[in-house]
Amino acid sequence: MKNVPIIVLDFGSQYTQLIARRLREEKIYCEILPYNEKIESIKERNPQGIILSGGPASIYSEDAYKISDEVFDMNIPMLGICYGMQLMVDHFGGEIHPANHHEYGKATLKFNQNSPIFNGASDNEIVWMSHGDRVEKLPKGFEKIAQTENSPFSAIANEDKKIYAFQFHPEVYHTKEGAIYLKNFAKNICGVAEKWTIGNFAKEKIKKIQDEVKDGKVLCAVSGGVDSSVVAALLNEAIGDKLIPIFIDTGLLRANERVAVEDMFKNKLKIPLITVDATDIYLEKLKGVTDPERKRKIIGHTFIELFEEEAKKHDGIKYLAQGTLYPDVIESISVKGPSKTIKSHHNVGGLPDWMEFKLIEPLRELFKDEVRKLGMELGIAKEMVMRHPFPGPGLAIRIMGEVNRSDLDLLRKADVIMLEELKASGYYAKTWQSFTVLLNVSSVGVMGDNRTYENTVAIRVVESVDGMTATFAHLPHDLLERMSTRIINEVKGINRVVYDISSKPPATIEWE
Repeated sequence: MKNVPIIVLDFGSQYTQLIARRLREEKIYCEILPYNEKIESIKERNPQGIILSGGPASIYSEDAYKISDEVFDMNIPMLGICYGMQLMVDHFGGEIHPANHHEYGKATLKFNQNSPIFNGASDNEIVWMSHGDRVEKLPKGFEKIAQTENSPFSAIANEDKKIYAFQFHPEVYHTKEGAIYLKNFAKNICGVAEKWTIGNFAKEKIKKIQDEVKDGKVLCAVSGGVDSSVVAALLNEAIGDKLIPIFIDTGLLRANERVAVEDMFKNKLKIPLITVDATDIYLEKLKGVTDPERKRKIIGHTFIELFEEEAKKHDGIKYLAQGTLYPDVIESISVKGPSKTIKSHHNVGGLPDWMEFKLIEPLRELFKDEVRKLGMELGIAKEMVMRHPFPGPGLAIRIMGEVNRSDLDLLRKADVIMLEELKASGYYAKTWQSFTVLLNVSSVGVMGDNRTYENTVAIRVVESVDGMTATFAHLPHDLLERMSTRIINEVKGINRVVYDISSKPPATIEWE
């Protein structure tokens, strides 16, 4: 097993993967492992440092997650974050109490003394807090190195043992200089020197795919989106004609999507593509279904069934490849630790027992922007990899209630207009994701001299870096007015347009 410079033990924080992301941005390789990973497995990776993530529980809860004392006995640098800090303090004999004032959101961090973990960072900068318990008494050998107004021990250290702990989250973007703290821990305190890049990732994945697949064939699920296109390009690089890419037209795609997908694979990627028209199948199975989770599960199960049928038409297929990303995984069910489920994803969670081939998800540990970098590393055109994300369940989760042909047609027409105006304004390239949602809420309107009672669409445009958090885009009012005017005038059946100004969290990017 290769050396892993930094290991992150996951205690269930929704931010855990952001720790790995920040380190990768500094070209530092790391792996996330569950909090209860066997000590032998950790030692095999020969880490230079260990980070204990945050988590949703209190260390005094009955179901609190604990780690083996042997992890602390490895005598390598450690950094505890939030729950990880409290776990450290408890282990070394300090005291944790419920705080009088829960601290959620921004706080100002004031340094109490010089520490190598703060080298190059500024005093009195913003950090992001999210905790109910706090440290009341330090363990022997530890000192306070920073504080906030409500948290007197916001950062502590045992410099001799190279053990550090933060009550705040350095990994989130709201902590202005958090990346500096993590970089200092990995490079200056742990002594990590080796540089990791997306090019290294590509080479490692190609070699891993070749070693795993050998003479077998891989069925690859493609949609024409960024993720599946990058997966197909990566597999094509690794195994060539042993790749069998399948595009399932679910009937839930955007306007003209099928033509665009077929053209892209044939003329740009130079990869033969098999298309399966499953529109009628999906619409029949979704008839009468209104619950979002049922929609997603029906789409996911149907997706897998169709792939099994297609696999039977080809000899030697042993694997199914999908473009699953980590935000999909962490919002569905944590495979690395005890993170809380938010919603299920159609292509997350492995294959059912009756499937005869194994699953390959080469992008499972990457964020969207890293996938885009990988795509360009593989030679995919920039305009292709910079497309906005499109969900696997497609327009089914952008129609509130039952999915049918007429509503799909209505939504597509509105979506085309919104995208045309967004691209013409230059805001498409400045934003993360954009789409319209058919609310299936009718309201009174007036067109000419006639009273109308027609549908409403919501426009959703967000800014994000990795999809884990997002804020609504502050689009110019005249742009929103053009979108609204055109949709109402050109799409029969819609008489009202609203703009979604909620952020993630508390909302999600998609409506369902």
